[in-house]
Amino acid sequence: MPGPYAGLFVLDAAQGIAGPLCGMLLAQGGARVVKLEPPKGDWSRGLTAREGTHSVMHTAFNRGKDSVVLDLGTPEGQAQAARLAARADVLLEAFRPGVAARIGLGPEAAKADAVCVSVSGFGQAGPLRERPCTDGVAQAFAGIAACNLGADGIPHRLPTLPVDIFTGMSAFAACQSALAEQARDRREGAPPRRRHLDVSLIAGAAQLLAVPLAESGLLGRLPGELNVPAGTYQGSCGGWFMLALVREEEWQAFCRAVGRPGWLEDPRFARFADRAAHKPALMAELRPHLASRPAAEWVALLQGARLLADRVNTPLDFLAEPQVEATGIAPRMRQPGLGELPVPAMPGLGAWTAPAPALGEHTAGVMAEFALAEGRPGGA
Repeated sequence: MPGPYAGLFVLDAAQGIAGPLCGMLLAQGGARVVKLEPPKGDWSRGLTAREGTHSVMHTAFNRGKDSVVLDLGTPEGQAQAARLAARADVLLEAFRPGVAARIGLGPEAAKADAVCVSVSGFGQAGPLRERPCTDGVAQAFAGIAACNLGADGIPHRLPTLPVDIFTGMSAFAACQSALAEQARDRREGAPPRRRHLDVSLIAGAAQLLAVPLAESGLLGRLPGELNVPAGTYQGSCGGWFMLALVREEEWQAFCRAVGRPGWLEDPRFARFADRAAHKPALMAELRPHLASRPAAEWVALLQGARLLADRVNTPLDFLAEPQVEATGIAPRMRQPGLGELPVPAMPGLGAWTAPAPALGEHTAGVMAEFALAEGRPGGA
């Protein structure tokens, strides 16, 4: 069924994850999205399980697009790209700041009322604007890794690319807002206005750290741990489970549920702040106690007390959960070149199982279409 963006033409000149995810969500909303790639393809085609020009990573963030290959290192390739950019309602790019303008894909190359989205590591301004960035670097720079100390005391990055994915979703949200504003201008007869959105990985990382950043800035120091003893614990079976506490009453219910009501009388453990201050002493008692029974028993007991707890799943465990099947969170799709694989449904938007394109699959057709539309000979 056509979505709210049916009729929009999006030129997606981004690679990797954040920019392409924004483009894919526009495609899910009905837009026609042309993915512009270099002759070697988006670098995500070379990562994760792959076959030919397809990979799992590329499929995850480029479903439902057309793929056009142009060599932007040549004048001919730049001219062809500029021809596409001039027709785009949304122009999406993820080059280092300044590069897009030099090769004809900057905001000035777009229509007078286009929405232009620039995704970069550090933003379009500032002393670090040209520095390269990845999800892991953004986690380190913004403080996510420092907030994720392992039991070994070492800062760890989260391996699931949260900054890239959240930044892509943020780019989509900003683009939606700009498109709505554009539609309002048209209704009111306002003159066309081009919108340029600056979306960076470090801004996305900052949003993921909203609470610790705000509290650190308020206090002028790093805040204590939020809700000790929330965290992961290992049972006697070797399996792990997660405990979460958000209210003081839950600590009281936890102590009674695990058979340690005496902890409620210990002033060191009276409140969240006290437990954070005396965490080593608490862990010295808590971990051995929780290691005395299998993880499944603790989870059943804690859930029976209406506490927030569950086993630590692997992705395979998660896919096998009846709740996942019942709610359609990870529908399976058939991707040419790879086979059948599960892909997550976008919350609130649902499943999107259109396949991702092969490298350059639509080059000749798209370039002929847009060349003919301008009265020029067809062909790429």
